[in-house]
Amino acid sequence: MRVSRSIVGRDGVTEAMAAMGTGLNLEVLARMGFAVPGGTGPGDLVVAIRAGAEEALDGARDALDGLLRGREPAADGAGLFGAPPPARTTASAASRTDAGIALLSVPGPHVVPEAMDALNAGLNVMIFSDNVPVGQEVALKEEAARRGLIVMGPDCGTAVVGGAGLGFANAVRPGPVGMVAASGTGAQQLMCLLDAAGVGVSHVLGVGGRDLSTEVSGRSSLAALAALDADPATELIMLVSKPPAPRTADLIREAARRLDTPVVFALPAPGEDDLTRAAERALAALGRPVPEWPRWLASGRDGAGRGGRGGESGRALRGLFAGGTLRAEAEAVARDLLGWDLEAGGHRLVDYGDDAYTRGRAHPMIDPTLRLEALADQAADPGCGVLLLDVVLGFGADPDPAGALAPVLAAALRDRGDLAAVVSLCGTPADPQDRDRQAAALCDAGADVFASNAEAARHAVRAVAGAEGEA
Repeated sequence: MRVSRSIVGRDGVTEAMAAMGTGLNLEVLARMGFAVPGGTGPGDLVVAIRAGAEEALDGARDALDGLLRGREPAADGAGLFGAPPPARTTASAASRTDAGIALLSVPGPHVVPEAMDALNAGLNVMIFSDNVPVGQEVALKEEAARRGLIVMGPDCGTAVVGGAGLGFANAVRPGPVGMVAASGTGAQQLMCLLDAAGVGVSHVLGVGGRDLSTEVSGRSSLAALAALDADPATELIMLVSKPPAPRTADLIREAARRLDTPVVFALPAPGEDDLTRAAERALAALGRPVPEWPRWLASGRDGAGRGGRGGESGRALRGLFAGGTLRAEAEAVARDLLGWDLEAGGHRLVDYGDDAYTRGRAHPMIDPTLRLEALADQAADPGCGVLLLDVVLGFGADPDPAGALAPVLAAALRDRGDLAAVVSLCGTPADPQDRDRQAAALCDAGADVFASNAEAARHAVRAVAGAEGEA
Protein backbone atom coordinates (compact mmCIF):
# COMPACT_ATOMS: atom_id res chain seq x y z
CA MET A 1 0.00 0.00 0.00
CA ARG A 2 2.79 2.42 0.88
CA VAL A 3 4.59 1.45 -2.32
CA SER A 4 1.41 2.35 -4.23
CA ARG A 5 1.15 5.71 -2.49
CA SER A 6 4.81 6.48 -3.19
CA ILE A 7 4.32 5.82 -6.90
CA VAL A 8 1.07 7.82 -7.13
CA GLY A 9 2.94 10.77 -5.62
CA ARG A 10 5.35 10.95 -8.57
CA ASP A 11 4.97 13.62 -11.24
CA GLY A 12 2.96 12.41 -14.22
CA VAL A 13 1.49 9.34 -12.50
CA THR A 14 -2.31 9.41 -12.22
CA GLU A 15 -3.01 5.97 -10.72
CA ALA A 16 -0.95 3.14 -9.28
CA MET A 17 -1.56 0.00 -7.28
CA ALA A 18 0.75 -2.74 -6.05
CA ALA A 19 -1.19 -5.50 -4.29
CA MET A 20 -1.66 -9.22 -4.01
CA GLY A 21 -4.06 -10.70 -6.56
CA THR A 22 -6.97 -11.29 -4.19
CA GLY A 23 -10.49 -11.24 -5.56
CA LEU A 24 -11.23 -7.84 -4.04
CA ASN A 25 -8.01 -6.30 -5.37
CA LEU A 26 -8.74 -7.65 -8.86
CA GLU A 27 -12.18 -6.02 -8.68
CA VAL A 28 -10.58 -2.72 -7.64
CA LEU A 29 -8.11 -2.91 -10.53
CA ALA A 30 -10.95 -3.63 -12.97
CA ARG A 31 -12.88 -0.59 -11.68
CA MET A 32 -9.71 1.46 -12.21
CA GLY A 33 -9.73 0.36 -15.86
CA PHE A 34 -6.77 -2.02 -15.76
CA ALA A 35 -6.81 -5.36 -17.63
CA VAL A 36 -5.39 -8.02 -15.32
CA PRO A 37 -3.71 -11.07 -16.95
CA GLY A 38 -5.81 -14.23 -16.82
CA GLY A 39 -4.91 -16.75 -14.15
CA THR A 40 -3.83 -14.11 -11.62
CA GLY A 41 -4.46 -15.35 -8.07
CA PRO A 42 -3.94 -14.49 -4.40
CA GLY A 43 -0.33 -15.68 -4.51
CA ASP A 44 0.62 -13.20 -7.26
CA LEU A 45 1.82 -9.63 -6.85
CA VAL A 46 -0.01 -7.35 -9.29
CA VAL A 47 1.46 -3.99 -10.26
CA ALA A 48 -0.57 -1.46 -12.26
CA ILE A 49 0.55 2.06 -13.19
CA ARG A 50 -1.13 4.70 -15.33
CA ALA A 51 0.86 7.78 -16.35
CA GLY A 52 0.36 10.69 -18.71
CA ALA A 53 3.61 10.22 -20.61
CA GLU A 54 6.06 7.43 -21.42
CA GLU A 55 8.87 9.11 -19.50
CA ALA A 56 6.73 9.31 -16.36
CA LEU A 57 5.81 5.64 -16.75
CA ASP A 58 9.44 4.61 -17.16
CA GLY A 59 10.45 6.62 -14.11
CA ALA A 60 7.65 5.06 -12.08
CA ARG A 61 8.75 1.57 -13.14
CA ASP A 62 12.31 2.26 -12.06
CA ALA A 63 11.15 3.68 -8.73
CA LEU A 64 8.84 0.71 -8.21
CA ASP A 65 11.63 -1.76 -8.90
CA GLY A 66 13.77 -0.07 -6.27
CA LEU A 67 10.98 0.02 -3.69
CA LEU A 68 10.04 -3.64 -4.17
CA ARG A 69 13.53 -5.03 -4.51
CA GLY A 70 15.37 -2.92 -1.95
CA ARG A 71 18.94 -4.19 -2.31
CA GLU A 72 20.12 -6.60 -4.98
CA PRO A 73 20.45 -10.20 -3.73
CA ALA A 74 23.87 -11.80 -3.59
CA ALA A 75 24.91 -13.53 -6.82
CA ASP A 76 25.17 -16.97 -5.15
CA GLY A 77 21.56 -16.88 -3.98
CA ALA A 78 22.43 -16.18 -0.35
CA GLY A 79 20.69 -13.46 1.62
CA LEU A 80 21.84 -9.86 1.91
CA PHE A 81 25.55 -9.43 2.66
CA GLY A 82 26.10 -13.19 2.43
CA ALA A 83 23.65 -14.06 5.23
CA PRO A 84 21.80 -17.39 5.04
CA PRO A 85 18.72 -17.34 2.80
CA PRO A 86 15.47 -16.52 4.61
CA ALA A 87 13.50 -19.35 6.19
CA ARG A 88 10.63 -20.62 4.09
CA THR A 89 8.45 -22.11 6.84
CA THR A 90 7.49 -21.04 10.34
CA ALA A 91 9.03 -24.16 11.84
CA SER A 92 12.36 -23.64 10.07
CA ALA A 93 12.40 -20.01 11.21
CA ALA A 94 11.69 -21.12 14.79
CA SER A 95 14.61 -23.54 14.68
CA ARG A 96 17.03 -20.63 14.09
CA THR A 97 16.01 -18.58 17.11
CA ASP A 98 15.11 -18.75 20.78
CA ALA A 99 12.01 -16.58 20.26
CA GLY A 100 8.91 -17.41 22.24
CA ILE A 101 6.27 -15.84 19.96
CA ALA A 102 5.48 -16.15 16.26
CA LEU A 103 3.65 -13.18 14.75
CA LEU A 104 1.67 -14.24 11.68
CA SER A 105 0.22 -11.86 9.12
CA VAL A 106 -0.87 -13.72 6.00
CA PRO A 107 -4.32 -13.86 4.36
CA GLY A 108 -6.77 -15.44 6.80
CA PRO A 109 -7.63 -18.51 4.71
CA HIS A 110 -3.94 -19.50 4.68
CA VAL A 111 -2.85 -18.73 8.25
CA VAL A 112 -3.94 -21.89 10.10
CA PRO A 113 -1.17 -24.21 8.77
CA GLU A 114 1.43 -21.61 9.74
CA ALA A 115 -0.10 -21.23 13.21
CA MET A 116 -0.13 -25.00 13.75
CA ASP A 117 3.49 -25.08 12.55
CA ALA A 118 4.39 -22.48 15.18
CA LEU A 119 2.54 -24.30 17.97
CA ASN A 120 4.25 -27.56 17.02
CA ALA A 121 7.57 -25.70 17.32
CA GLY A 122 6.67 -24.68 20.89
CA LEU A 123 5.89 -21.03 20.13
CA ASN A 124 3.06 -18.88 21.39
CA VAL A 125 1.26 -17.39 18.40
CA MET A 126 -0.03 -13.91 17.61
CA ILE A 127 -2.30 -13.97 14.55
CA PHE A 128 -2.66 -10.50 13.03
CA SER A 129 -4.74 -11.93 10.14
CA ASP A 130 -8.51 -11.58 10.08
CA ASN A 131 -11.20 -13.47 8.17
CA VAL A 132 -10.25 -16.78 9.83
CA PRO A 133 -13.22 -19.17 10.25
CA VAL A 134 -14.30 -19.40 13.89
CA GLY A 135 -14.04 -23.20 13.90
CA GLN A 136 -10.38 -22.96 12.98
CA GLU A 137 -9.84 -20.40 15.74
CA VAL A 138 -11.29 -22.80 18.31
CA ALA A 139 -9.12 -25.65 17.02
CA LEU A 140 -5.97 -23.54 17.27
CA LYS A 141 -6.77 -22.40 20.81
CA GLU A 142 -7.53 -25.94 21.94
CA GLU A 143 -4.20 -27.11 20.53
CA ALA A 144 -2.43 -24.26 22.31
CA ALA A 145 -4.07 -25.20 25.62
CA ARG A 146 -2.88 -28.79 25.24
CA ARG A 147 0.67 -27.49 24.84
CA GLY A 148 0.55 -24.87 27.60
CA LEU A 149 0.75 -22.07 25.03
CA ILE A 150 -1.49 -19.17 24.04
CA VAL A 151 -2.94 -18.08 20.70
CA MET A 152 -3.38 -14.32 20.51
CA GLY A 153 -5.94 -13.78 17.77
CA PRO A 154 -7.00 -14.22 15.03
CA ASP A 155 -7.56 -10.55 14.28
CA CYS A 156 -5.19 -9.60 17.09
CA GLY A 157 -3.90 -6.17 16.15
CA THR A 158 -2.20 -5.12 19.38
CA ALA A 159 0.07 -6.69 21.99
CA VAL A 160 2.90 -5.62 24.28
CA VAL A 161 5.12 -8.38 25.66
CA GLY A 162 7.97 -7.48 27.98
CA GLY A 163 7.95 -3.90 26.72
CA ALA A 164 8.03 -4.88 23.03
CA GLY A 165 5.05 -3.66 21.03
CA LEU A 166 3.61 -6.05 18.44
CA GLY A 167 1.24 -4.98 15.68
CA PHE A 168 -0.46 -1.65 16.36
CA ALA A 169 1.07 -0.69 19.71
CA ASN A 170 1.68 2.69 21.28
CA ALA A 171 4.87 3.94 22.88
CA VAL A 172 3.92 3.71 26.56
CA ARG A 173 5.92 3.56 29.76
CA PRO A 174 6.43 0.29 31.66
CA GLY A 175 4.30 -0.14 34.75
CA PRO A 176 2.08 -2.31 36.93
CA VAL A 177 -1.01 -2.82 34.74
CA GLY A 178 -1.41 -5.97 32.68
CA MET A 179 -4.13 -6.20 30.05
CA VAL A 180 -6.13 -8.97 28.45
CA ALA A 181 -7.43 -7.46 25.24
CA ALA A 182 -10.20 -8.85 23.06
CA SER A 183 -10.05 -5.44 21.40
CA GLY A 184 -6.98 -3.85 19.84
CA THR A 185 -8.10 -0.23 19.78
CA GLY A 186 -9.76 -0.66 23.18
CA ALA A 187 -6.40 -1.74 24.59
CA GLN A 188 -4.69 1.18 22.85
CA GLN A 189 -7.17 3.65 24.33
CA LEU A 190 -6.58 2.29 27.83
CA MET A 191 -2.79 2.24 27.38
CA CYS A 192 -2.78 5.83 26.21
CA LEU A 193 -5.08 7.07 29.00
CA LEU A 194 -2.97 5.31 31.63
CA ASP A 195 0.17 6.77 30.07
CA ALA A 196 -1.38 10.25 30.25
CA ALA A 197 -1.91 9.59 33.98
CA GLY A 198 1.73 8.55 34.43
CA VAL A 199 0.97 4.81 34.73
CA GLY A 200 2.49 2.15 32.48
CA VAL A 201 1.81 -1.45 31.49
CA SER A 202 3.60 -4.73 32.14
CA HIS A 203 2.12 -6.74 29.25
CA VAL A 204 -0.84 -6.43 26.90
CA LEU A 205 -1.98 -9.86 25.73
CA GLY A 206 -4.33 -9.58 22.77
CA VAL A 207 -6.71 -12.51 22.35
CA GLY A 208 -8.71 -11.62 19.22
CA GLY A 209 -12.05 -9.90 18.89
CA ARG A 210 -14.09 -13.12 18.99
CA ASP A 211 -12.48 -14.69 22.05
CA LEU A 212 -15.37 -13.73 24.33
CA SER A 213 -17.99 -14.96 21.87
CA THR A 214 -20.18 -17.96 22.65
CA GLU A 215 -18.27 -20.13 20.17
CA VAL A 216 -14.74 -19.40 21.42
CA SER A 217 -15.84 -19.09 25.06
CA GLY A 218 -12.86 -17.07 26.32
CA ARG A 219 -10.24 -19.77 25.73
CA SER A 220 -7.33 -17.36 25.28
CA SER A 221 -8.66 -14.85 27.80
CA LEU A 222 -8.58 -17.50 30.53
CA ALA A 223 -4.99 -18.40 29.62
CA ALA A 224 -3.95 -14.74 29.53
CA LEU A 225 -5.56 -14.01 32.92
CA ALA A 226 -3.64 -16.91 34.45
CA ALA A 227 -0.37 -15.77 32.88
CA LEU A 228 -0.73 -12.19 34.15
CA ASP A 229 -1.80 -13.39 37.60
CA ALA A 230 1.47 -15.32 37.80
CA ASP A 231 3.55 -12.30 36.69
CA PRO A 232 5.18 -10.53 39.67
CA ALA A 233 5.40 -7.23 37.72
CA THR A 234 1.60 -7.08 37.29
CA GLU A 235 -0.26 -5.48 40.21
CA LEU A 236 -3.62 -5.03 38.48
CA ILE A 237 -5.22 -6.63 35.42
CA MET A 238 -7.60 -4.91 33.02
CA LEU A 239 -9.75 -6.93 30.64
CA VAL A 240 -11.07 -5.01 27.64
CA SER A 241 -13.45 -6.35 25.03
CA LYS A 242 -16.28 -5.49 22.72
CA PRO A 243 -19.56 -6.51 24.37
CA PRO A 244 -19.04 -10.22 25.23
CA ALA A 245 -21.53 -13.07 25.08
CA PRO A 246 -23.35 -13.09 28.44
CA ARG A 247 -22.45 -16.68 29.40
CA THR A 248 -18.82 -16.14 28.44
CA ALA A 249 -18.72 -12.91 30.45
CA ASP A 250 -20.01 -14.82 33.49
CA LEU A 251 -17.30 -17.46 32.97
CA ILE A 252 -14.56 -14.84 32.77
CA ARG A 253 -15.82 -12.91 35.81
CA GLU A 254 -15.88 -16.11 37.86
CA ALA A 255 -12.31 -16.92 36.78
CA ALA A 256 -11.24 -13.36 37.68
CA ARG A 257 -12.68 -13.73 41.19
CA ARG A 258 -10.37 -16.69 41.81
CA LEU A 259 -7.19 -14.76 40.95
CA ASP A 260 -4.85 -13.17 43.48
CA THR A 261 -4.47 -10.08 41.25
CA PRO A 262 -7.43 -7.66 41.12
CA VAL A 263 -9.19 -7.35 37.76
CA VAL A 264 -10.91 -4.26 36.33
CA PHE A 265 -13.31 -4.91 33.44
CA ALA A 266 -13.65 -2.50 30.51
CA LEU A 267 -16.60 -3.66 28.41
CA PRO A 268 -18.02 -0.56 26.70
CA ALA A 269 -21.74 -1.24 26.30
CA PRO A 270 -25.01 0.10 27.69
CA GLY A 271 -24.97 -0.28 31.47
CA GLU A 272 -21.18 -0.71 31.64
CA ASP A 273 -18.40 1.79 32.30
CA ASP A 274 -16.90 3.35 29.21
CA LEU A 275 -13.15 2.94 28.65
CA THR A 276 -12.29 6.27 30.25
CA ARG A 277 -14.21 5.46 33.41
CA ALA A 278 -12.63 2.01 33.50
CA ALA A 279 -9.20 3.65 33.32
CA GLU A 280 -10.22 5.95 36.17
CA ARG A 281 -11.29 2.94 38.26
CA ALA A 282 -7.94 1.30 37.60
CA LEU A 283 -6.11 4.43 38.72
CA ALA A 284 -8.21 4.57 41.89
CA ALA A 285 -7.42 0.91 42.61
CA LEU A 286 -3.71 1.72 42.30
CA GLY A 287 -4.03 4.81 44.48
CA ARG A 288 -3.12 7.14 41.60
CA PRO A 289 -4.83 10.48 40.89
CA VAL A 290 -7.08 10.91 37.88
CA PRO A 291 -5.86 13.71 35.60
CA GLU A 292 -7.86 15.99 33.36
CA TRP A 293 -7.77 14.10 30.09
CA PRO A 294 -6.07 16.03 27.26
CA ARG A 295 -8.25 17.91 24.80
CA TRP A 296 -7.50 20.39 22.04
CA LEU A 297 -10.38 22.67 21.01
CA ALA A 298 -10.38 24.36 17.64
CA SER A 299 -9.97 28.12 17.59
CA GLY A 300 -11.36 30.69 15.18
CA ARG A 301 -14.44 28.62 14.40
CA ASP A 302 -17.78 27.82 16.00
CA GLY A 303 -17.10 24.26 17.08
CA ALA A 304 -19.36 21.41 18.11
CA GLY A 305 -21.31 22.39 21.20
CA ARG A 306 -19.80 25.89 21.28
CA GLY A 307 -22.46 27.86 19.44
CA GLY A 308 -21.99 26.23 16.03
CA ARG A 309 -24.96 25.01 14.04
CA GLY A 310 -24.14 21.30 14.34
CA GLY A 311 -27.13 20.90 16.65
CA GLU A 312 -29.80 22.20 14.27
CA SER A 313 -32.98 20.14 14.06
CA GLY A 314 -32.65 17.29 11.56
CA ARG A 315 -28.86 17.17 11.68
CA ALA A 316 -27.41 13.73 12.30
CA LEU A 317 -24.27 12.25 13.80
CA ARG A 318 -22.08 10.30 11.39
CA GLY A 319 -19.26 8.30 12.95
CA LEU A 320 -16.41 7.04 10.74
CA PHE A 321 -14.21 4.76 12.83
CA ALA A 322 -11.08 2.68 12.38
CA GLY A 323 -11.50 0.98 15.78
CA GLY A 324 -14.42 -1.36 16.39
CA THR A 325 -14.45 -0.96 20.16
CA LEU A 326 -14.16 2.82 19.86
CA ARG A 327 -17.17 2.75 17.55
CA ALA A 328 -19.09 0.51 19.98
CA GLU A 329 -18.26 2.83 22.86
CA ALA A 330 -19.40 5.89 20.89
CA GLU A 331 -22.64 4.12 20.00
CA ALA A 332 -23.28 3.29 23.67
CA VAL A 333 -22.76 6.96 24.54
CA ALA A 334 -25.07 8.07 21.73
CA ARG A 335 -27.79 5.61 22.70
CA ASP A 336 -27.59 6.80 26.29
CA LEU A 337 -27.88 10.48 25.39
CA LEU A 338 -30.02 10.42 22.23
CA GLY A 339 -32.23 7.40 22.90
CA TRP A 340 -32.15 3.86 21.58
CA ASP A 341 -33.53 4.41 18.09
CA LEU A 342 -30.46 6.04 16.54
CA GLU A 343 -31.25 4.90 13.02
CA ALA A 344 -34.60 6.67 13.02
CA GLY A 345 -32.76 9.94 13.59
CA GLY A 346 -30.40 9.28 10.70
CA HIS A 347 -27.44 8.71 13.02
CA ARG A 348 -24.90 6.17 11.76
CA LEU A 349 -21.58 4.95 13.14
CA VAL A 350 -19.47 2.68 10.93
CA ASP A 351 -16.33 0.68 11.75
CA TYR A 352 -14.13 0.69 8.65
CA GLY A 353 -11.77 -1.72 10.39
CA ASP A 354 -14.44 -4.43 10.34
CA ASP A 355 -13.61 -7.61 8.40
CA ALA A 356 -16.15 -6.65 5.75
CA TYR A 357 -14.02 -3.62 4.83
CA THR A 358 -10.53 -5.12 5.27
CA ARG A 359 -10.96 -8.26 3.18
CA GLY A 360 -8.22 -7.95 0.56
CA ARG A 361 -7.18 -4.46 1.63
CA ALA A 362 -5.13 -2.80 4.36
CA HIS A 363 -6.69 -1.73 7.66
CA PRO A 364 -7.82 1.93 7.72
CA MET A 365 -5.19 2.64 10.39
CA ILE A 366 -2.67 1.94 7.61
CA ASP A 367 -4.54 2.97 4.47
CA PRO A 368 -7.10 5.79 5.00
CA THR A 369 -8.42 5.78 1.41
CA LEU A 370 -11.80 4.12 2.03
CA ARG A 371 -12.55 6.22 5.10
CA LEU A 372 -11.53 9.46 3.39
CA GLU A 373 -13.94 8.66 0.57
CA ALA A 374 -16.69 8.05 3.13
CA LEU A 375 -15.80 11.32 4.88
CA ALA A 376 -16.22 13.27 1.67
CA ASP A 377 -19.57 11.58 1.00
CA GLN A 378 -20.90 12.27 4.50
CA ALA A 379 -19.71 15.87 4.47
CA ALA A 380 -21.66 16.40 1.25
CA ASP A 381 -24.85 15.01 2.82
CA PRO A 382 -26.99 17.92 4.11
CA GLY A 383 -28.47 15.59 6.73
CA CYS A 384 -25.06 15.23 8.40
CA GLY A 385 -24.46 17.78 11.15
CA VAL A 386 -21.51 16.36 13.10
CA LEU A 387 -18.68 14.12 11.97
CA LEU A 388 -17.09 11.94 14.64
CA LEU A 389 -13.82 10.18 13.81
CA ASP A 390 -11.11 8.29 15.62
CA VAL A 391 -7.41 8.64 14.83
CA VAL A 392 -5.26 5.88 16.31
CA LEU A 393 -1.51 6.40 16.46
CA GLY A 394 1.33 4.04 17.26
CA PHE A 395 3.82 1.71 15.66
CA GLY A 396 2.53 0.12 12.46
CA ALA A 397 -0.10 2.80 11.87
CA ASP A 398 -0.09 5.53 9.22
CA PRO A 399 3.03 7.64 9.86
CA ASP A 400 1.06 10.88 9.49
CA PRO A 401 -2.72 10.34 9.62
CA ALA A 402 -3.46 14.04 10.08
CA GLY A 403 -1.50 14.74 6.90
CA ALA A 404 -4.22 13.00 4.88
CA LEU A 405 -7.22 13.69 7.11
CA ALA A 406 -6.77 17.37 7.99
CA PRO A 407 -7.03 18.77 4.41
CA VAL A 408 -10.22 16.79 3.74
CA LEU A 409 -11.73 17.92 7.04
CA ALA A 410 -10.72 21.53 6.47
CA ALA A 411 -12.29 21.55 2.99
CA ALA A 412 -15.51 20.00 4.30
CA LEU A 413 -15.81 22.46 7.18
CA ARG A 414 -14.97 25.38 4.90
CA ASP A 415 -17.67 24.38 2.41
CA ARG A 416 -20.31 23.72 5.09
CA GLY A 417 -20.67 26.29 7.81
CA ASP A 418 -23.30 24.12 9.52
CA LEU A 419 -20.97 21.11 9.83
CA ALA A 420 -18.86 20.30 12.90
CA ALA A 421 -16.09 17.74 13.38
CA VAL A 422 -14.93 15.95 16.52
CA VAL A 423 -11.88 13.66 16.64
CA SER A 424 -10.94 11.04 19.20
CA LEU A 425 -7.12 10.94 19.14
CA CYS A 426 -5.62 7.79 20.65
CA GLY A 427 -1.87 8.14 21.12
CA THR A 428 0.99 9.33 23.30
CA PRO A 429 3.57 12.11 22.93
CA ALA A 430 6.23 9.40 22.43
CA ASP A 431 4.45 7.76 19.49
CA PRO A 432 6.24 8.02 16.13
CA GLN A 433 3.49 10.31 14.83
CA ASP A 434 3.74 12.67 17.87
CA ARG A 435 0.27 12.93 19.41
CA ASP A 436 0.49 16.67 20.07
CA ARG A 437 1.59 17.46 16.52
CA GLN A 438 -1.31 15.43 15.14
CA ALA A 439 -3.73 17.20 17.49
CA ALA A 440 -2.49 20.61 16.37
CA ALA A 441 -2.98 19.75 12.69
CA LEU A 442 -6.50 18.48 13.27
CA CYS A 443 -7.38 21.54 15.36
CA ASP A 444 -6.06 23.82 12.65
CA ALA A 445 -8.42 22.03 10.25
CA GLY A 446 -11.33 22.99 12.53
CA ALA A 447 -11.91 19.83 14.57
CA ASP A 448 -12.25 19.53 18.33
CA VAL A 449 -9.88 16.81 19.50
CA PHE A 450 -10.07 14.61 22.62
CA ALA A 451 -7.69 12.02 24.05
CA SER A 452 -10.73 10.27 25.57
CA ASN A 453 -12.95 8.58 23.01
CA ALA A 454 -15.90 8.69 25.43
CA GLU A 455 -15.47 12.44 25.97
CA ALA A 456 -15.25 12.94 22.20
CA ALA A 457 -18.48 10.99 21.72
CA ARG A 458 -20.33 12.98 24.40
CA HIS A 459 -19.09 16.23 22.88
CA ALA A 460 -20.33 15.20 19.44
CA VAL A 461 -23.67 13.88 20.69
CA ARG A 462 -24.41 17.03 22.67
CA ALA A 463 -23.67 19.07 19.57
CA VAL A 464 -26.17 17.00 17.61
CA ALA A 465 -28.71 17.41 20.39
CA GLY A 466 -28.13 21.18 20.38
CA ALA A 467 -26.63 21.33 23.90
CA GLU A 468 -24.59 24.35 24.83
CA GLY A 469 -21.18 24.22 26.55
CA GLU A 470 -18.37 21.74 26.72
CA ALA A 471 -18.78 17.98 26.87
